[in-house]
Amino acid sequence: MSPYDAEQIQVRTLGGPTAFFEYGGLRFLTDPTFDGPGDHPSAGPTLTKTAPAGATPAELGPVDVVLLSHDEHADNLDTSGRAMLADVPLTLTTPGGAQRLGGTARGLADWEPVDLNRPDGGTVTVTGVPAVHGPGLREEVEPVTGQVVGFVLTGDGLPTVYVSGDNASLDAVKEIAGRFAPLDVAVLFAGAPRFPMLFDGGPIVLDSAQAAEAARILGARRVVPVHHDGWAHFTEGRDELEAAFTAAGLADRLDENWVQRA
Repeated sequence: MSPYDAEQIQVRTLGGPTAFFEYGGLRFLTDPTFDGPGDHPSAGPTLTKTAPAGATPAELGPVDVVLLSHDEHADNLDTSGRAMLADVPLTLTTPGGAQRLGGTARGLADWEPVDLNRPDGGTVTVTGVPAVHGPGLREEVEPVTGQVVGFVLTGDGLPTVYVSGDNASLDAVKEIAGRFAPLDVAVLFAGAPRFPMLFDGGPIVLDSAQAAEAARILGARRVVPVHHDGWAHFTEGRDELEAAFTAAGLADRLDENWVQRA
């Protein structure tokens, strides 16, 4: 495992769960959300986007791989994000999501790897890892909020990168740590989204204190929080994240670029 090199990977956060980074010569994008502010009605609660994305797909340029934690909620894949998938050579997501999306989407089960060719030779391995979209046991949560997948990226001479997806389970984090820790970079979905009618109002993705604990469990050298701004149902934002990491003695783990964008 290579030590974390700040020059080797820079994560650009674009609002909500959407982040862009280059890794092994490939251009990766997480959970594309590019719609403007507004309501997204659904069979469940209406989701309200409160801020535009930090870039448009055209401004971002070509994307080689989308890492899509799940396709069923607009705050992870909105209308504009869904449209851009047609131009992306590969979308990695849940097995069910791949069936629904079709096209170039491929589903990854827990611990299932896929090798991607690097432009300069060699491969990048993306491994699907567990995620639970709510508090409680997976078998209790998935019938309510659906299946979610996280990702770990590895490659010769490259940092080890974890993208959590919409995960609320520290038990899942412990499983991932057991196989991959220490992590060089952790892109942690946070924000403590809550709905009164779901799980007695418990967070369906990590709250700020849990995100700090996840960083500790993973031994993450750098943490880039996403999924904490731009949507009305996120109940904890940048201030709460910084306070939680400070209280845990982990403030120095927060990515300097993320901190500077405050």
